[in-house]
Amino acid sequence: MEHLFEVLFEDDELLVLNKPAGLVCHPTKTDERSSLIGRVRIYLGVSASGQPDPHLINRLDRETGGIIIVGKNAETASELGKLFESRAVEKEYLALVHGYVSADHGIIDAPLGKDDHSRVAIKDCVRADGAPASTEFWVEQHVSRFRSAFGSAAKEDGPLASRGTPERFSFLRLRPRTGRKHQIRIHLAHLGHPVVGDKLYGGDEDLYLALVEDRLTAEQRNRLILPHHALHASEVRFNWRGQEGVFRAEPEPWFLDWLRAQATT
Repeated sequence: MEHLFEVLFEDDELLVLNKPAGLVCHPTKTDERSSLIGRVRIYLGVSASGQPDPHLINRLDRETGGIIIVGKNAETASELGKLFESRAVEKEYLALVHGYVSADHGIIDAPLGKDDHSRVAIKDCVRADGAPASTEFWVEQHVSRFRSAFGSAAKEDGPLASRGTPERFSFLRLRPRTGRKHQIRIHLAHLGHPVVGDKLYGGDEDLYLALVEDRLTAEQRNRLILPHHALHASEVRFNWRGQEGVFRAEPEPWFLDWLRAQATT
């Protein structure tokens, strides 16, 4: 059971878990462990009759890890769904992005809609006739590393620093004010600071096609830096049964270890 996901909270109505990056929320394969809802059903011991009947209240992209709220039955799921739809739920994310974000705090207001010029059907973009979308951000930390002439990375004060080219990154805390598809990733790319490892909005969408077609090369993986894009749903907050529920989850080790390993400025 411990290999299915990390459980953050559980009672008779709710299950709050930390979804690992790289796992889809809903089935695309026959293996029940290949999707989050499949793992939830294993964890809850769903019978052949479908009892209990768990529902994922929120969803995250395949590559985004973090907090998922599960209603253990249809009635609870309906109540929770109304909370999310009414924007009575506060969500925070953590992201590692390319480049130094100059402002310590800011709000990105940019409407989003379908990207008609993309080869990827699910891709959206900033467009004037799109739906209103707003994302607030705070810079938590700036980090940098040097990549040597031989392609390997070194810390800024390391022996290869004099031969390397500095790469700059920013570690952000974000709060989406609206809930559009891929909103945070699109807004950060629009700002000029795409999420590290983002295969769809990082500037070369063939990386996304290579991922879904299972043909990512070693060179492409090296260029992406991290195994998944560095976006994590870190906190969800809402009132439930007369009490405030606050749920938090740390990013996975591959995210935090890489961040800690870089030279801090």
